[in-house]
Amino acid sequence: VAWPIVQSFRYSLYDWRIGAKVQEWVGLGNYAALVEDRLFWNALRVTLVFSAVSVVAQMVLGYAAAAALQRDSWLTKAVRSVFFFPTVVALATIGLVWRFLLDPNIGLLGGVVEWLGGEPVAWLQDPDLALPTVIAVSVWKNLGFTMIILLAGLKGVPAHLYEAAALDGAQGWQVTRHVTLPSIRPTLLLAAVMLTVSSLQVFDLVYVMTKGGPLNTTDTLVTMLVREGFEYFDIGYASAVAWALFVIILLASALQMRFFRYNDVD
Repeated sequence: VAWPIVQSFRYSLYDWRIGAKVQEWVGLGNYAALVEDRLFWNALRVTLVFSAVSVVAQMVLGYAAAAALQRDSWLTKAVRSVFFFPTVVALATIGLVWRFLLDPNIGLLGGVVEWLGGEPVAWLQDPDLALPTVIAVSVWKNLGFTMIILLAGLKGVPAHLYEAAALDGAQGWQVTRHVTLPSIRPTLLLAAVMLTVSSLQVFDLVYVMTKGGPLNTTDTLVTMLVREGFEYFDIGYASAVAWALFVIILLASALQMRFFRYNDVD
Protein backbone atom coordinates (compact mmCIF):
# COMPACT_ATOMS: atom_id res chain seq x y z
CA VAL A 1 0.00 0.00 0.00
CA ALA A 2 2.70 2.47 1.03
CA TRP A 3 5.10 1.91 -1.86
CA PRO A 4 2.69 2.83 -4.69
CA ILE A 5 1.70 5.97 -2.76
CA VAL A 6 5.33 7.04 -2.44
CA GLN A 7 5.99 6.18 -6.07
CA SER A 8 3.01 8.18 -7.31
CA PHE A 9 4.30 11.27 -5.52
CA ARG A 10 7.74 10.64 -7.04
CA TYR A 11 6.21 10.33 -10.51
CA SER A 12 4.38 13.64 -10.04
CA LEU A 13 7.76 15.38 -9.78
CA TYR A 14 8.88 14.12 -13.20
CA ASP A 15 7.71 14.46 -16.78
CA TRP A 16 7.21 10.71 -16.53
CA ARG A 17 5.95 9.17 -19.75
CA ILE A 18 5.52 5.48 -20.49
CA GLY A 19 8.06 4.35 -23.07
CA ALA A 20 10.38 7.37 -22.74
CA LYS A 21 14.08 6.56 -22.32
CA VAL A 22 14.68 9.51 -20.00
CA GLN A 23 12.23 10.75 -17.36
CA GLU A 24 12.90 14.47 -16.95
CA TRP A 25 12.78 16.04 -13.47
CA VAL A 26 10.32 18.95 -13.40
CA GLY A 27 9.86 19.47 -9.65
CA LEU A 28 6.51 21.13 -9.06
CA GLY A 29 6.06 21.73 -12.78
CA ASN A 30 3.16 19.30 -13.09
CA TYR A 31 1.34 21.02 -10.23
CA ALA A 32 1.98 24.42 -11.80
CA ALA A 33 0.58 23.08 -15.06
CA LEU A 34 -2.57 21.94 -13.21
CA VAL A 35 -3.22 25.50 -12.02
CA GLU A 36 -3.17 26.73 -15.63
CA ASP A 37 -5.10 23.76 -17.07
CA ARG A 38 -8.68 24.68 -18.00
CA LEU A 39 -9.65 21.00 -18.17
CA PHE A 40 -8.41 20.45 -14.60
CA TRP A 41 -10.54 23.29 -13.23
CA ASN A 42 -13.52 22.02 -15.19
CA ALA A 43 -13.00 18.48 -13.83
CA LEU A 44 -12.62 19.88 -10.31
CA ARG A 45 -15.86 21.85 -10.63
CA VAL A 46 -17.75 18.82 -11.98
CA THR A 47 -16.36 16.60 -9.20
CA LEU A 48 -17.32 19.06 -6.45
CA VAL A 49 -20.81 19.61 -7.87
CA PHE A 50 -21.33 15.86 -8.26
CA SER A 51 -20.15 15.20 -4.72
CA ALA A 52 -22.05 18.04 -3.04
CA VAL A 53 -25.38 17.37 -4.72
CA SER A 54 -25.25 13.56 -4.53
CA VAL A 55 -24.11 13.43 -0.89
CA VAL A 56 -26.71 15.95 0.32
CA ALA A 57 -29.47 14.20 -1.64
CA GLN A 58 -28.46 10.77 -0.35
CA MET A 59 -28.24 11.98 3.26
CA VAL A 60 -31.64 13.70 3.17
CA LEU A 61 -33.47 10.98 1.23
CA GLY A 62 -31.66 8.22 3.12
CA TYR A 63 -32.72 9.69 6.46
CA ALA A 64 -36.30 10.10 5.26
CA ALA A 65 -36.40 6.48 4.06
CA ALA A 66 -34.82 5.20 7.29
CA ALA A 67 -37.28 7.15 9.44
CA ALA A 68 -40.25 5.97 7.38
CA LEU A 69 -39.13 2.31 7.45
CA GLN A 70 -37.93 2.22 11.06
CA ARG A 71 -40.71 -0.01 12.37
CA ASP A 72 -40.20 -3.73 11.81
CA SER A 73 -42.86 -5.49 9.78
CA TRP A 74 -42.93 -7.76 6.75
CA LEU A 75 -43.83 -4.77 4.55
CA THR A 76 -41.03 -2.48 5.77
CA LYS A 77 -38.50 -5.31 5.48
CA ALA A 78 -39.59 -5.94 1.89
CA VAL A 79 -39.36 -2.24 1.01
CA ARG A 80 -35.91 -1.99 2.62
CA SER A 81 -34.74 -4.88 0.44
CA VAL A 82 -36.04 -3.14 -2.68
CA PHE A 83 -34.20 0.06 -1.74
CA PHE A 84 -31.00 -1.83 -0.94
CA PHE A 85 -30.92 -4.05 -4.03
CA PRO A 86 -29.20 -1.53 -6.40
CA THR A 87 -26.39 -1.15 -3.85
CA VAL A 88 -25.14 -4.70 -4.42
CA VAL A 89 -24.96 -4.29 -8.22
CA ALA A 90 -21.66 -3.12 -9.73
CA LEU A 91 -21.50 0.54 -10.75
CA ALA A 92 -20.41 -0.38 -14.27
CA THR A 93 -23.47 -2.61 -14.66
CA ILE A 94 -25.78 0.09 -13.30
CA GLY A 95 -24.26 2.63 -15.71
CA LEU A 96 -24.64 0.31 -18.69
CA VAL A 97 -28.27 -0.45 -17.90
CA TRP A 98 -29.21 3.21 -17.42
CA ARG A 99 -27.32 4.25 -20.56
CA PHE A 100 -29.57 1.99 -22.62
CA LEU A 101 -32.71 2.91 -20.69
CA LEU A 102 -32.07 6.63 -21.33
CA ASP A 103 -31.01 6.30 -24.97
CA PRO A 104 -33.38 8.55 -26.99
CA ASN A 105 -33.44 6.13 -29.94
CA ILE A 106 -33.58 2.64 -28.46
CA GLY A 107 -34.14 3.29 -24.74
CA LEU A 108 -37.23 2.16 -22.84
CA LEU A 109 -37.83 5.62 -21.36
CA GLY A 110 -37.70 7.27 -24.79
CA GLY A 111 -40.06 4.65 -26.16
CA VAL A 112 -42.60 5.30 -23.40
CA VAL A 113 -42.39 9.07 -23.94
CA GLU A 114 -42.84 8.60 -27.69
CA TRP A 115 -45.82 6.26 -27.11
CA LEU A 116 -47.40 8.99 -24.98
CA GLY A 117 -46.97 11.46 -27.83
CA GLY A 118 -43.90 13.33 -26.58
CA GLU A 119 -40.39 13.82 -27.92
CA PRO A 120 -37.66 11.56 -26.43
CA VAL A 121 -35.09 13.48 -24.40
CA ALA A 122 -31.36 12.98 -24.99
CA TRP A 123 -30.53 12.79 -21.28
CA LEU A 124 -26.87 11.85 -21.68
CA GLN A 125 -26.19 13.74 -24.92
CA ASP A 126 -27.46 17.14 -23.75
CA PRO A 127 -24.69 19.18 -22.01
CA ASP A 128 -27.29 20.70 -19.67
CA LEU A 129 -28.83 17.37 -18.67
CA ALA A 130 -25.92 14.92 -18.63
CA LEU A 131 -24.48 15.78 -15.21
CA PRO A 132 -27.86 15.99 -13.39
CA THR A 133 -28.80 12.64 -14.95
CA VAL A 134 -25.61 10.93 -13.80
CA ILE A 135 -26.09 12.41 -10.31
CA ALA A 136 -29.68 11.13 -10.20
CA VAL A 137 -28.54 7.61 -11.14
CA SER A 138 -25.81 7.74 -8.48
CA VAL A 139 -28.31 8.80 -5.81
CA TRP A 140 -30.72 6.04 -6.87
CA LYS A 141 -27.91 3.48 -6.74
CA ASN A 142 -26.58 4.41 -3.28
CA LEU A 143 -29.77 5.44 -1.50
CA GLY A 144 -30.29 1.99 0.02
CA PHE A 145 -26.77 1.96 1.47
CA THR A 146 -27.32 5.31 3.20
CA MET A 147 -30.75 4.19 4.42
CA ILE A 148 -29.34 1.04 6.07
CA ILE A 149 -26.57 2.94 7.86
CA LEU A 150 -28.92 5.63 9.17
CA LEU A 151 -31.53 3.02 10.08
CA ALA A 152 -28.96 1.31 12.31
CA GLY A 153 -28.27 4.68 13.96
CA LEU A 154 -31.97 5.38 14.52
CA LYS A 155 -32.51 1.99 16.13
CA GLY A 156 -29.66 2.75 18.54
CA VAL A 157 -31.26 5.89 20.00
CA PRO A 158 -32.26 5.12 23.63
CA ALA A 159 -36.04 5.09 24.16
CA HIS A 160 -35.77 7.07 27.40
CA LEU A 161 -34.61 10.13 25.45
CA TYR A 162 -37.88 10.17 23.51
CA GLU A 163 -39.81 9.65 26.74
CA ALA A 164 -38.05 12.61 28.35
CA ALA A 165 -38.73 14.75 25.28
CA ALA A 166 -42.43 13.83 25.40
CA LEU A 167 -42.61 14.79 29.06
CA ASP A 168 -41.09 18.17 28.17
CA GLY A 169 -43.77 18.68 25.52
CA ALA A 170 -41.51 18.28 22.49
CA GLN A 171 -43.23 17.20 19.27
CA GLY A 172 -42.44 16.49 15.61
CA TRP A 173 -39.49 18.50 14.35
CA GLN A 174 -38.46 19.47 17.91
CA VAL A 175 -37.84 15.80 18.74
CA THR A 176 -35.92 15.29 15.50
CA ARG A 177 -33.84 18.44 16.01
CA HIS A 178 -33.00 18.05 19.69
CA VAL A 179 -33.07 14.28 20.24
CA THR A 180 -32.76 12.17 17.09
CA LEU A 181 -30.15 14.07 15.07
CA PRO A 182 -27.74 14.70 18.00
CA SER A 183 -28.05 11.05 19.03
CA ILE A 184 -27.12 9.72 15.58
CA ARG A 185 -24.35 12.23 14.94
CA PRO A 186 -21.64 9.50 14.85
CA THR A 187 -23.72 7.60 12.29
CA LEU A 188 -24.23 10.77 10.24
CA LEU A 189 -20.47 11.34 10.28
CA LEU A 190 -19.78 7.79 9.09
CA ALA A 191 -22.31 8.04 6.27
CA ALA A 192 -21.21 11.53 5.19
CA VAL A 193 -17.50 10.68 5.08
CA MET A 194 -18.01 7.40 3.23
CA LEU A 195 -20.35 8.97 0.68
CA THR A 196 -18.09 11.99 0.16
CA VAL A 197 -14.93 9.96 -0.37
CA SER A 198 -16.77 7.65 -2.77
CA SER A 199 -18.36 10.49 -4.75
CA LEU A 200 -15.10 12.44 -5.07
CA GLN A 201 -13.53 9.32 -6.60
CA VAL A 202 -16.44 8.55 -8.93
CA PHE A 203 -15.29 6.90 -12.14
CA ASP A 204 -17.14 3.72 -13.17
CA LEU A 205 -20.58 5.30 -13.48
CA VAL A 206 -19.38 8.36 -15.39
CA TYR A 207 -17.07 6.43 -17.68
CA VAL A 208 -19.71 3.87 -18.66
CA MET A 209 -22.55 6.37 -19.08
CA THR A 210 -20.83 9.37 -20.72
CA LYS A 211 -17.01 8.91 -20.74
CA GLY A 212 -16.82 12.48 -19.44
CA GLY A 213 -18.91 14.01 -22.22
CA PRO A 214 -20.67 15.70 -23.80
CA LEU A 215 -18.21 18.60 -24.07
CA ASN A 216 -16.52 17.55 -20.81
CA THR A 217 -19.63 18.40 -18.79
CA THR A 218 -19.32 15.16 -16.80
CA ASP A 219 -15.52 14.94 -16.81
CA THR A 220 -14.40 14.26 -13.21
CA LEU A 221 -10.92 14.31 -11.71
CA VAL A 222 -10.65 10.53 -11.89
CA THR A 223 -11.78 10.31 -15.53
CA MET A 224 -9.21 13.03 -16.28
CA LEU A 225 -6.58 11.09 -14.34
CA VAL A 226 -7.30 7.89 -16.30
CA ARG A 227 -7.26 9.77 -19.60
CA GLU A 228 -3.92 11.46 -18.88
CA GLY A 229 -2.28 8.35 -17.50
CA PHE A 230 -3.63 5.50 -19.62
CA GLU A 231 -4.60 7.18 -22.89
CA TYR A 232 -1.90 9.88 -23.16
CA PHE A 233 0.62 7.88 -21.04
CA ASP A 234 1.59 11.03 -19.11
CA ILE A 235 2.07 9.33 -15.75
CA GLY A 236 3.68 12.36 -14.12
CA TYR A 237 0.74 14.64 -14.86
CA ALA A 238 -1.80 11.96 -13.92
CA SER A 239 -0.01 11.47 -10.59
CA ALA A 240 -0.24 15.20 -9.92
CA VAL A 241 -4.01 15.01 -10.53
CA ALA A 242 -4.18 12.07 -8.11
CA TRP A 243 -2.39 14.01 -5.37
CA ALA A 244 -4.58 17.05 -5.91
CA LEU A 245 -7.61 14.77 -5.44
CA PHE A 246 -6.02 13.28 -2.31
CA VAL A 247 -5.66 16.74 -0.76
CA ILE A 248 -9.29 17.59 -1.63
CA ILE A 249 -10.55 14.36 -0.03
CA LEU A 250 -8.42 15.00 3.06
CA LEU A 251 -9.80 18.54 3.47
CA ALA A 252 -13.39 17.43 2.87
CA SER A 253 -13.09 14.65 5.45
CA ALA A 254 -11.53 16.99 8.02
CA LEU A 255 -14.31 19.56 7.54
CA GLN A 256 -16.99 16.89 7.96
CA MET A 257 -15.37 15.53 11.11
CA ARG A 258 -15.33 19.03 12.55
CA PHE A 259 -18.94 19.71 11.55
CA PHE A 260 -20.25 16.42 12.99
CA ARG A 261 -17.95 16.41 16.04
CA TYR A 262 -19.58 15.19 19.21
CA ASN A 263 -18.81 14.27 22.79
CA ASP A 264 -20.56 12.83 25.83
CA VAL A 265 -21.97 16.24 26.76
CA ASP A 266 -23.86 16.32 23.45
